[in-house]
Amino acid sequence: MRKSLLVMLCFVCATPSQAEVGDYDLITTVINLIAPFGADNPVTPGQMDGTYPLLNNPAGFVDGYDPNGWFAWQTVQMHPSTGAVCGNGSPYKFFVNRAPNTSNTVIYMEGGGACWDYESCTGSSPLGARNPNGIPNNYLDLSNPATSLVSPFVFRFNPWSQTKVQAWNIVYVPYCTGDLYTGDKIAVYDSDDGTDSIVWHHNGLRNMRALLAWLKNNVPRPGQALMTGCSAGGGGTISNYAHFREDLDPTLSFMINDSGPIYPAPDGGDPAVFPSIPLQQQVRAAWGLDEGPSVELAARLPGFDANNLGTLNSAVAARYPNDRLGHTHFLADLNYSRYSYEQFYDEIANAPSEQIRNALLTTLWVKDTVNLLTAVVPIDNYGIYVPFFRNLNDSHCSTIVDFENGDIQQHALELEDFINSVLDGSGPVLQAVETDTAADLAKPFNPLYYVIDQLL
Repeated sequence: MRKSLLVMLCFVCATPSQAEVGDYDLITTVINLIAPFGADNPVTPGQMDGTYPLLNNPAGFVDGYDPNGWFAWQTVQMHPSTGAVCGNGSPYKFFVNRAPNTSNTVIYMEGGGACWDYESCTGSSPLGARNPNGIPNNYLDLSNPATSLVSPFVFRFNPWSQTKVQAWNIVYVPYCTGDLYTGDKIAVYDSDDGTDSIVWHHNGLRNMRALLAWLKNNVPRPGQALMTGCSAGGGGTISNYAHFREDLDPTLSFMINDSGPIYPAPDGGDPAVFPSIPLQQQVRAAWGLDEGPSVELAARLPGFDANNLGTLNSAVAARYPNDRLGHTHFLADLNYSRYSYEQFYDEIANAPSEQIRNALLTTLWVKDTVNLLTAVVPIDNYGIYVPFFRNLNDSHCSTIVDFENGDIQQHALELEDFINSVLDGSGPVLQAVETDTAADLAKPFNPLYYVIDQLL
């Protein structure tokens, strides 16, 4: 009885003031509470064939999901026969938090670096990938706030920032393959001293296909869907958007890539003009992108050029002109920029001081940002929002912890204005870039951000 009362209380708190596409009325919600709705868009026989099939867990496999589990994180484990495994070969898991009053769903892709050698894939390098040892069952417990409280997009009762998707079904997608959820290659990496080696599964794309199969076979088709994530999760969002958009088939679909830019970097181009060329050459080889994942994307996205991964941005926008898409990052980001350039430019790797290193990183990051702006500014359904600096996590990820201090003061804009433009706007999606480099630096000390940085 107490559990039922708690569920209903959460339902009342989470019910939007005005019903939208995908929301249920009171009678439908009560029916869903009593007899939870199942799949209405299941995987078809044809989708179970091909290079990247949609394969569900086998009959009789206990994946941990309870259809009656409302407003609580549930661990869902995938069977290896689905093709889903973490980098170290352990089972792949994701997490769902269901709401009874809506089919609308936010899919949140976790961030966490990237890897392409022994040191980075095992976590022994400062620039490594998250979860080298796999995903624990209690990953979304409050005892692990770096995941359960990471963003207002997944923390329903965030005290500082509110968004309508907090009332939606939430799917938290953990990151454990080091490949921005895009790879399809098994690699053997040797340690620098030659004393150890690992077999590593860059298996991101197959994990996402298995996740999609599970969603299609277990829960209703979303009326509205937001796909978002920060850092590697942002890169995974834009890279997998076409798969989710077509296979989940929501009535309304949205995307926000937070700080995971896939920059223009044409094969044969000049790195002085396109600084991400060395990075993209590295990951295309290490993650097996050219052999399968990029071929699959090109079949879905006619405007995508596998020899220039940055064409993904305009290709997605052109393929889905009625979807509202967005990208955000800070111009002073000193995290993703390190992954992008530090190992590929000797003058950065060997910089005599952190200050000089950071200045060199920022120069290339700004140049790449200009390249991205050039590509997407003419596109009405693709917004871009680039504030300058936030004194948290090296100005990396606009939407983690809260939506505060992502403002562009010279244009009187808040980050929430951009998010609302994507989710609720009409006409062209908001585009804004902060050129004032002084206003953000003049903000007062933020004790919450300081504590979080110490924990990170």
